[in-house]
Amino acid sequence: METKFQIENLKWIREPENYKIGKDQILIQTQPGTDLWQRTYYGFQNDNAPVLQMETKENYFSFTVKTEFDSKQRFDQCGIVMYLDSENWLKASVEYENEKDQRLGSVVTNHGYSDWATTDIPASIKTMWYRLSRRESDYCIECSMDGVDFRQMRICHMWEGADAISFGIYACSPEDSAFEAKFSRMELTECKWLEHK
Repeated sequence: METKFQIENLKWIREPENYKIGKDQILIQTQPGTDLWQRTYYGFQNDNAPVLQMETKENYFSFTVKTEFDSKQRFDQCGIVMYLDSENWLKASVEYENEKDQRLGSVVTNHGYSDWATTDIPASIKTMWYRLSRRESDYCIECSMDGVDFRQMRICHMWEGADAISFGIYACSPEDSAFEAKFSRMELTECKWLEHK
């Protein structure tokens, strides 16, 4: 595999005011009113969340990251992202809902329209691992509680995701909130999403 994951290769799209990039981890302090969403159901377009990612032409790979978060306001979120442009991207995260529940989910946005697939999990969960795998224009998003046992969240096709892409991490607070998101154990490997036979 030609591309290697190195923190110094990451580049900001919308750099946040407060963050810290270390050798083995990245901390992002979210800002109120930041989000990624396009049109569907709500009608609004929010495209101002900070995104930190790298570019690759690799057609087959997997990217894994561990997230830790102290979210406490509705829709607070952090996770994995593949941001091509404002109308073509995908993300996976845990979104805080209330003191009891939060939503583990993923959003895929093709040609300016977002969807959101979720499952409810306890609000007490404050750590989640994600793995994004690519097979040409098709993508698989998985999650894990321990970084070992990964479970499929979604398989999708990205209409603009066939050539060079950019992927990485994001964190945001759509409402009047702020929290610290911690990202660690970032790894780029051979594709772990095996060919279907």
